[in-house]
Amino acid sequence: MKLSMPSRALVAIAAALLLLLFVTPLWRISLQAPQYPEGLGLKIELTTVTGVEENDLQNINSLNHYIGMKAIDPATIGVLRVMPWAVAGLALFGFVVAAVGRRALLYAWMTSFVVFGVAGMVMFWWWQYDYGHHLDMEHAIIKIPGMSYQPPLIGVKQLLNFRATSMPDVGGWLVAVAFVLGAVAVFRTVRCHARASALG
Repeated sequence: MKLSMPSRALVAIAAALLLLLFVTPLWRISLQAPQYPEGLGLKIELTTVTGVEENDLQNINSLNHYIGMKAIDPATIGVLRVMPWAVAGLALFGFVVAAVGRRALLYAWMTSFVVFGVAGMVMFWWWQYDYGHHLDMEHAIIKIPGMSYQPPLIGVKQLLNFRATSMPDVGGWLVAVAFVLGAVAVFRTVRCHARASALG
């Protein structure tokens, strides 16, 4: 069964939105404290991690040094080398689905989308866990037994006198929109198939 033109258009738009991840930040982590009234922030992009402002990453790394955390160095974050290929592959797969228009390919693409999304969030959580829990207490200036400094995956968390907020940035919301468009295409396809089966 071929996909309808509206469903194929939805998939093509979703695939195009995924390509925008190469030019938009995926996630943002903000830190607010009395000594930093304007806050500090990190932008997690598809290929790197940067500060929201010019010196934010350097300032965050300086603060992390006091509590024994590793410096955030994009060159050492392995997932950043994998993510561009995964996103490009998922987008290309989406364009193939839109061009060929086969129902089975649509289902396979959406399954891949879900697996990619879950794997991406797990890897992001693990990166946060690794930085927040594996501390160099021997060289830490501030030592609080049992304390860890993992920011939330999403939401707000108090870390000493810092209020950490972790939320999707533009790219993260684009992924959500792309997924919804794909889900609508699946819903339309299932409904059309059900109608065709009922008509016999």
